[in-house]
Amino acid sequence: MTTLDGRPVYTRADLMVAHGLGRSTLEKWFRERDRNGHPEPTGTVGSQLVWDADTWDRWYASRGSATVPPGLAGRDELAARHGVSRHRLKQLWADRESNGHPDVAHRAGKALYWNEEEWAVWYTSHIERPSEDAPDDLVTLAEAARILGLAQTSVTVYPKRPPAGWPEPARVEQLGGGRVRRFYRRRDIESYAAKRG
Repeated sequence: MTTLDGRPVYTRADLMVAHGLGRSTLEKWFRERDRNGHPEPTGTVGSQLVWDADTWDRWYASRGSATVPPGLAGRDELAARHGVSRHRLKQLWADRESNGHPDVAHRAGKALYWNEEEWAVWYTSHIERPSEDAPDDLVTLAEAARILGLAQTSVTVYPKRPPAGWPEPARVEQLGGGRVRRFYRRRDIESYAAKRG
């Protein structure tokens, strides 16, 4: 655990690990501290704000959201624990009629919570399920982004600065002005998605 002047403190990264919370949730709670009583930071460690661990834990235990039944997880928790973007989680939920996404187990205001064990089993089978599309179909970089649940702009750098495991294109098409269009095998993109997850 992080310490400040010998006292245990939390950075946001510590809170994400200790409580399984998403960064966006933590940032939202801090922004709304005048309404929700979120503790003030006790200082900084490096460039990161830190909060007294005991004070933060007491505040969190007193929150209504801390009473979400055990075993349930919201989008932030699922994103943090399973390495899935919030954007992809929203897509999966929106497509629930066709993909069999588990139903919500609990609602707290606008927040949705799922049985995490049930969701994890479903998600594992979902990413391992062969695509209805032919695995040797070629997809563009934009289509690969959609399969991965990423914004199209986030993958535009992959051909020049590929992340670990990023596949080689199956075909490269020369366009005017020195531009190229890359095509990837659907199965390679799906395999990369499974390894990321």
